[in-house]
Amino acid sequence: MNLPDPGERGYACTAVGTAARLNGRLTPELFAALRAEGPDGRAEDAGDDTPTFVPYRDLPPWFRRRWVHAVVCGRLENWRASTADVIEGGRRTLRGRH
Repeated sequence: MNLPDPGERGYACTAVGTAARLNGRLTPELFAALRAEGPDGRAEDAGDDTPTFVPYRDLPPWFRRRWVHAVVCGRLENWRASTADVIEGGRRTLRGRH
């Protein structure tokens, strides 16, 4: 994952996600590489997939915090979108535009 070419680093990140899926765990070095790549970099998909395959208790503390943050933000965004839909539906109903 220390390759200079971003595309090649992307393949390495995909391999990390596959290792998590196949083994149900990752080595400390692979977790460190995911952390170094960052949550919004090439490792985003591998980072998102890892908690699906690696038990929560086996995740390093920094990864647990990141995962909880992502879940909470995702739920809040879904609630916001749902609330906006309900409000818009109510407005249409009140205006008589079903």
